[in-house]
Amino acid sequence: MSYVLQVALRIKKENVDAFMKKVLENAAHARGEPGCRHFDVLVDPKDPTHAMLYEIYDDEAAFVAHQATEHFKKYVAEAVPLLESRERIVWSLAR
Repeated sequence: MSYVLQVALRIKKENVDAFMKKVLENAAHARGEPGCRHFDVLVDPKDPTHAMLYEIYDDEAAFVAHQATEHFKKYVAEAVPLLESRERIVWSLAR
């Protein structure tokens, strides 16, 4: 079973550069985790304040383990305050 997470982000205009540095750092660390299969940071080419995270984990336990890492905790503490909004949607494979 795969655990897929889509996170729609709205970045405060004045924070785009700072946020991107922090989110890309978190993504790079996440890609090295045993249960993380895929982690992309996507940006609207016409609006740099609109971004999306697309993450695939082996299962929900792998995502929970990701949230327990120091790099994720740092991301939440430092990057999330730079956002206007963050909406998570969880997906799984249809069977």
